[in-house]
Amino acid sequence: MTTPVPEPTQARKPNTNADPGHPQGTALTTSQGAVLRDTDHSLKAGPRGPVLLQDHHLREKITHFDHERIPERVVHARGAGAHGTFTSYGTGSRICSAAFLAEGVKTPLFVRFSTVAGSRGSADAVRDTRGFATKFYTEEGVFDLVGNNMPVFFIQDAIKFPDVVHSVKPHPDLEIPQAQSAHDTFWDFVSLHTQAQAHAMWVMSDRGIPRSFRMMEGFGVHTFRMIAADGQSSLVKFHWKPKLGVHSLVWEEAMLANGADPDFHRRDLSDAIKAGAFPEWELGLQVFEDNEGQSFDGIDLLDPTKFVPEELVPIQMVGKMVLDRNPSNYFAETEQVAFHPGHLVPGIDVTNDPLLQGRLFSYIDTQITRLGGPNFSQLPINLPHAPVNDMLRDGMHQTYIHEGIAPYHPNSLDGGCPYQAGEGDNSKMPFIDFPELVAESVKGRSNPVSFDDHFSQARMFYRSLQAHERRHVQQAYSFELGKCASEVIRARQLQALANIDVQLCAAVARELGLPVPGADTEVVDREPCPSVSQALGSWPVDGRILGIVASHHTEASVIETLVAAANHAGFQPLLLSSVGGSLADGSPVDRTLLTARSIEFDALLIADFLVPVAGAKVDSDTKAGAVRPPGAIGFDPRLVLLLQETYRQSKAIVAVDQPESFFQDLGLEGTGPGLVHASVPDAVPGAVALLATHRVWERFDESGPVPKDSARA
Repeated sequence: MTTPVPEPTQARKPNTNADPGHPQGTALTTSQGAVLRDTDHSLKAGPRGPVLLQDHHLREKITHFDHERIPERVVHARGAGAHGTFTSYGTGSRICSAAFLAEGVKTPLFVRFSTVAGSRGSADAVRDTRGFATKFYTEEGVFDLVGNNMPVFFIQDAIKFPDVVHSVKPHPDLEIPQAQSAHDTFWDFVSLHTQAQAHAMWVMSDRGIPRSFRMMEGFGVHTFRMIAADGQSSLVKFHWKPKLGVHSLVWEEAMLANGADPDFHRRDLSDAIKAGAFPEWELGLQVFEDNEGQSFDGIDLLDPTKFVPEELVPIQMVGKMVLDRNPSNYFAETEQVAFHPGHLVPGIDVTNDPLLQGRLFSYIDTQITRLGGPNFSQLPINLPHAPVNDMLRDGMHQTYIHEGIAPYHPNSLDGGCPYQAGEGDNSKMPFIDFPELVAESVKGRSNPVSFDDHFSQARMFYRSLQAHERRHVQQAYSFELGKCASEVIRARQLQALANIDVQLCAAVARELGLPVPGADTEVVDREPCPSVSQALGSWPVDGRILGIVASHHTEASVIETLVAAANHAGFQPLLLSSVGGSLADGSPVDRTLLTARSIEFDALLIADFLVPVAGAKVDSDTKAGAVRPPGAIGFDPRLVLLLQETYRQSKAIVAVDQPESFFQDLGLEGTGPGLVHASVPDAVPGAVALLATHRVWERFDESGPVPKDSARA
């Protein structure tokens, strides 16, 4: 019996990114191109007989399937990627000769965002550092800017990298917990290896649970060297500044997202690009004099656990990145992309940062293991957009068919080709290893004295945050240390917090039920740097998710007006109703009360209240067990739960032509911040005004009620 061919659910689209040398066609074939008539049955000796060894198609199909997985990355295993373009402003060419920084030059690129600790199958919204790696396909070769969403790192020397990663990975006996730092081994390491305290502080802040990849800053972490056309050297730090600002989830959202939608960040990125809300960042530089001490204002620029506040060294913008195309194939692109901090172009060089120096070895070594050999640069996603003539030969997965017979230098048999810079017809700008003066010293295993300060930057960061952000840090430490079984470890980390800030330490100690230790280390006080706070300023709402709650009886004109206004404002509107189907205007329902959760929406417009339906029963959907205040008995309990979650997550809720008692009926503070009554024409503008600052943080200030999720966290 032949399996019937189903009707296609949509027309097949040609793959515009396919390799032209590898035409795909529409016929099912073997890997060698032979057309197949049946891939549903093995070749057998009769209908009930044994399978025959001669079935070459069965053997090829099963064998390939058995080898489809490659080793995942040890860190940054879970990621999402997108293609885009970098357009240079030309301002960077003053200090750097790299061609892609010349005015008006457009450079294609690929970006991969990632979590650090979890496996490839872990969740997106975990508390963790995020990778922010960018591959520029420049005319002078590939430049990889391999950074994170935080400007500091846990360690100062690459030799400690296995230690910090082993500590944050799941315990080796039970392989739990996955993608979490809230366990004994991580805090055992961090509390003993105190140079990790500054990075731990950033992870415990809201930066550790970003709202979206589109709303993250990126940092090169290390100090790099740029070389101008005249040979002048400058030290620089790289910064990516998102157009939408830097925003985060609250802890309850993160926990809900990891259960309800583990692909939360991946989906957000791809949906925004599909909707035309292309994510944008500006690339900026902090520029420092390349002085003998390679330091600034007492901050050692070679110490990757330190950052230089923007207030001291403003960021100079040199270009803009726009991501406008999703990958065609996750494995071929996002999984096989291979970054390396040593992928440099003329005009950009490394410094003696000991963590960066170790990464220059580690990344190449990793790619050889993960991608099966040294020729990973020949994979389409890694292929330079510049001519390559490298004299490297053979090896696993060699796809180049090299010309010539003399892959060595010097040679005469190939006419001396390939030529070094200045030889033959090669007049191109070469890569320059900057002739840095190496100070007279003695070989040894040690750090400079300037690396000894482990607490001042953690203190500066914490004291630069707004009040609600500091409370979130307190909650995060309390949650993480509360998950540690060892009281010795909890007490040791409290000692580190006492050296950072006494109020922070006291707040965490109170939650843990432990005594508050006194500081045992003298720490330098630095001026606060407000630029690290996420709460200052206002931002565009492009691509933000606006939930529009409507019933199947809501007037078509109301739905049409709200959706049109939302699209015009730059939102991604999602229509939410009790059940699926189409609304009065013919628009399909995007989410139902069964499938929706508060984490999906940045704000809600309530165009109609939803009454209970057949599915609003606990045995069908346990969310229907939500307690309703007396005034909301006529509401679907799942809508009540959705609105209460949205409220305590400090999000805006706009009631569209609803009674004045609407919010009080739901048990919410009816006149509180971010709870707005509006007419149909004013509803979307009201949401825009509230979302410009991301959340209504004043709803729960220090003198008001504490959000339920904050009380737990």
